[in-house]
Amino acid sequence: MDLRQLRQFVTIAELGSYRRAAEVLHIAQPALSVSIQKLEHGVGAQLLERGAKGVSLTPAGAALMADARRALFHADQARQSARRVALGEQGRLRLGFVGSATYMLLPRCLPVFRRRYPDVELELREDSTVRLAGMLRANEIDAGLVRGPLAEDPSLSSWVVERDSLILALPAAHPLAGGPVALQDVRSEPFVMYSPAKVPGLHGVAQALCRKAGFSPRISQEAIQVQTLVSLVASGLGVALVPGVTRAYSTPHVAFVDLVDAEAQGALALSLVAHRDTSCVPVLKLRDVMLATQAIPNRYGELMNQY
Repeated sequence: MDLRQLRQFVTIAELGSYRRAAEVLHIAQPALSVSIQKLEHGVGAQLLERGAKGVSLTPAGAALMADARRALFHADQARQSARRVALGEQGRLRLGFVGSATYMLLPRCLPVFRRRYPDVELELREDSTVRLAGMLRANEIDAGLVRGPLAEDPSLSSWVVERDSLILALPAAHPLAGGPVALQDVRSEPFVMYSPAKVPGLHGVAQALCRKAGFSPRISQEAIQVQTLVSLVASGLGVALVPGVTRAYSTPHVAFVDLVDAEAQGALALSLVAHRDTSCVPVLKLRDVMLATQAIPNRYGELMNQY
């Protein structure tokens, strides 16, 4: 037996008529009769019998009816599930992200994504850009939100999904805490800087900005997460260049001030990176949601070329 025969059998039984079933199924009545005869031959028992009041189920037909309905229901569910997965409306999305993506991008985009695609299971993992790139290449995640350009890799695609400016984090009691300031005004200050090995993108942009201002920063401490840099600034270990979105997590011990340096404006980019031939359609759906929220002009590529 096959699903087509089961659907025909159920339709005849529910309508009580070969003629009416043939009309609903858009099939000639003789062909429908032949198909049911083949089904009965396969089952080894008569399933339907004609009577003065129409077609009724035999005991064997009644026994088959419940299972036939369940089989058709599950077949329809399987078809819908496969279609929804293919459309990116169902499935699983393993998304890696750097910590600063939690300031604005994820709170802004994930609620929209979840409303549109409630049946996509999100699996989130936070890590550094370098480790996320490794997880992506090892297929441990489907996509990653990273800072800075990754090494040229023809197997990967990336989209800038958030643009931001660099600002200066100072101890709250610092004389320049009222801002805005020029970066050269803090050239003599110790800097808390991003680790070049684990956060190469932010490290490169921060270093390039300082060099553009005419000095090489004196580094007192290195860190991986933006939150850690802010905590170290609050502890009096120096000043730091951080993304503008860091203001969302302000602390009374740190002042965030704008830089007048033109190169600081739009100097940062947060990118969604995935395999170029990804079969995870939810990645592309998430990309579309994120791309719809971009704002600040970007000078990230220009600055990195200078560096």
